[in-house]
Amino acid sequence: MPIAENFTSVFSHERRIDFTQCLPNGFLRLTDLCNMLQLAAGEHAELGGIAFSDMQAHGQAWVLSRMRVEILQLPKWKDVVTIKTWIVNLENSRSVRALEMYLGDLKIVSCETFWAVFNTKTRRPEALALPTDHFEKFEQNHSTQERTSKVDLTQLSNKLADHKVLLSDLDIVNHANNVKYLEWCLDYFDAKTLLKNQVKAIDMNFMKELVLGDEVEISSDANSETFGILKDGKACFGLRISL
Repeated sequence: MPIAENFTSVFSHERRIDFTQCLPNGFLRLTDLCNMLQLAAGEHAELGGIAFSDMQAHGQAWVLSRMRVEILQLPKWKDVVTIKTWIVNLENSRSVRALEMYLGDLKIVSCETFWAVFNTKTRRPEALALPTDHFEKFEQNHSTQERTSKVDLTQLSNKLADHKVLLSDLDIVNHANNVKYLEWCLDYFDAKTLLKNQVKAIDMNFMKELVLGDEVEISSDANSETFGILKDGKACFGLRISL
């Protein structure tokens, strides 16, 4: 679609937290938090003419490579939050995007994401085929205290479960949605810690796509701070949880 008349380089919108997005403690799930942030990024891309539908004309899509979320406070059921997002950097096949979540005037969540342009036919990265000069880039305006980083998976020692990718795991790009990787790992994380809202930051690395029928292993380190998803012994996803 063409660039929207109301397009701006900094995008902001409000969302109300509904009960389907919450844990039994009434606070937003980490998976739904990540989903909300990514949906905001997608809406901004759509207004700017570089959304999935625009890119599919060139056989391309955005895929998430890294994500860091820093949490000061989680919103709860019925809260109305504001999500803001902007592009820090966008060159060739890669883009860094910042996001923030506010409750009133209080910033409660910060996020940095690293995206790559992916050819949906060859399943390989390539330079973006669409123009982006209308997006102002804010290279000095980072939202998080720390940048996205590599998750060290060399200390994985505990096999937690096997998982087979199901149809319910897939998204419109025909691979397992990135939020699903997080969900699979958090299912084996300490429930009391999650219900007490003790997670302060999560770092995620998305290294290899998974498709319908793939069989993977979910593992963690001895402290259950780092999780990995592996297929045939090769890492597909890494998660680091900071308390």
